[in-house]
Amino acid sequence: MQTLLLSGDDVRALLTPKDAIKAVDSALAAHGRGESVMPAKVYLPLPAFDGDFRGMPVYLDGLAGLKWVNSHPMNPANHGLPAVLAVFILSDPRTAAPLAIMDATGLTAMRTGAAAAVATKHLAVSDVRTLGIIGCGAQARTVLACHRQVMNIEEIRLHDRAEEAARELAAEIKDIPVRIGDVTEAAGCDVVCTLTPSREPIVPAAAIRPGTHINAMGADAPGKQELDPAILQHARVFVDDWHQGCESGEVNVPLASGLLRREQIIASLGEVIARRATGRLSPSDVTVFDSTGLAVQDLAVARGVYERARASGYGTDFELVRP
Repeated sequence: MQTLLLSGDDVRALLTPKDAIKAVDSALAAHGRGESVMPAKVYLPLPAFDGDFRGMPVYLDGLAGLKWVNSHPMNPANHGLPAVLAVFILSDPRTAAPLAIMDATGLTAMRTGAAAAVATKHLAVSDVRTLGIIGCGAQARTVLACHRQVMNIEEIRLHDRAEEAARELAAEIKDIPVRIGDVTEAAGCDVVCTLTPSREPIVPAAAIRPGTHINAMGADAPGKQELDPAILQHARVFVDDWHQGCESGEVNVPLASGLLRREQIIASLGEVIARRATGRLSPSDVTVFDSTGLAVQDLAVARGVYERARASGYGTDFELVRP
C-alpha cells in the first residue's frame, strides 16, 4: 500500500492563490449545503509551552482527512520556527488507506488567505480599492496574495505593533502604494483583515467606515478577540461555521459576555455562497467575516495538491502501512 509523501516545497510548487480560492469557495458552498461531515475542532492546550495543538477531522465528496496543527505565537522569537506548523493526512474513506501525508504549514496559510479573499468576493461592495492589514506576520503574505485575485488594490495600509514587521512586509510589495501607520489608519480601508493573536479588542469601532468589509482572522480559540464588540453589534456578521465560530471565533467573547446575541449573526459564509442566505444588503453595510479556519477548506486544498502531485510526479511514495 503506497502513501504519497509531500514536502513543504512540493506543496508550494503545486498550490497557487487561484487554486486555493477556487477550492475554498467550492468547499464552503458544500459546507453551507450540509454536505460535509466535520466534527468540532479539538484543542489540546499547552500553556506551559505558550501554545496549543488542534485536531481537525473532516469528510467531503469522497475523501477524508485530518489536520494536526498548532498555534505557538512565540515560536518565531524563541525558536526560529513558524508560529503555525501543520501536517495533513489524506485518506480513502472506503478502505481507510492513507493516500498522502503532506506538510500543511504553507497549505494552512494559503487556505486561510483564500478564505479571506472568498469572503471579500462575496460580502464586500463591488468596487473595493484599499486593503488594510492589521498584523503583518507570515499570514499577511497569503492574505495579500489571495486578495490580489479578487480586488483591484490601489493602496495597502499596514499596521503591526512591531513596526519592523510592517516595514518588512512593505518592502516586499513593489507594485502597489503602501502606507504604514497606526491601527485606525489600517482600519479605515474598504477591506480590513485582522491577523493578530490578540485576546482583547484592538480595532476601535470609530475607525470603521460605512461600507467596510472586515475579515476577522485572528480569533481562532476561546478568549481571543480583535474587534471592538460595538463593531459586531452594528454589522452584518457571518461565521465560517456556526459551532466553531461561536465557540472560538471573533464572536466568542461577545457572545459569552452578553454583548452579542447568536440571533444577531446572519449566517455562515457557505450559506451565502450556496444562496441559502443573503450577504450584503446595501453599500453602507459593514460586513464581518469571522474566520476560525475549517477542515473542509484544508481537505479541498489538499485534494487539489494531491491530484496535481499524482499527475505531475511530485512527492515520494512509501509503504507506511503494510497490509
